[in-house]
Amino acid sequence: MAVTQKEMLEYFIPRIEEKGKTYEKKTLVTAKKAKPGEKVITRTSDGVETQNTAKEGDFLVENQTSSGEQYLVGKEIFESKYRIHQSLSKGWASYHPIGKINAIEVNAQDLEHFKSDEELTFTAPWGESMVVKEGDFLVCPLDFSEIYRIAKKEFGETYKAIKA
Repeated sequence: MAVTQKEMLEYFIPRIEEKGKTYEKKTLVTAKKAKPGEKVITRTSDGVETQNTAKEGDFLVENQTSSGEQYLVGKEIFESKYRIHQSLSKGWASYHPIGKINAIEVNAQDLEHFKSDEELTFTAPWGESMVVKEGDFLVCPLDFSEIYRIAKKEFGETYKAIKA
């Protein structure tokens, strides 16, 4: 059974506030408007992370990482976190990320708290299951309204710390 978003936030917000850091993306992303009903499976270097179904106005975003993971972002959040850099072909464009996040690396004690030893399954903000493993990062927007995972390798390829 998956741990809820609420349980994840209750446990990890104090940890992030105490030991986490603030990060920003260090690379451009490519994105285009998603087709409503389109199912997107997010794959990282260590396998399937989660899936999501596009709603009206969502953007399909692709990080410039070795795994090229794709994910959906709602229109309002996308427009607050990205500025267009260059139009590309077939509806795609490259974007400068302007948002910031709070994050913490997950350790064995975090998993043990939830009675898990190798990976923890929790409910992502969009209602689907998401896995997190030791060494991965759990990420919150600056208002701590939600929490989600970014795999360790992709986090290192995508983010840089801006504040301890």
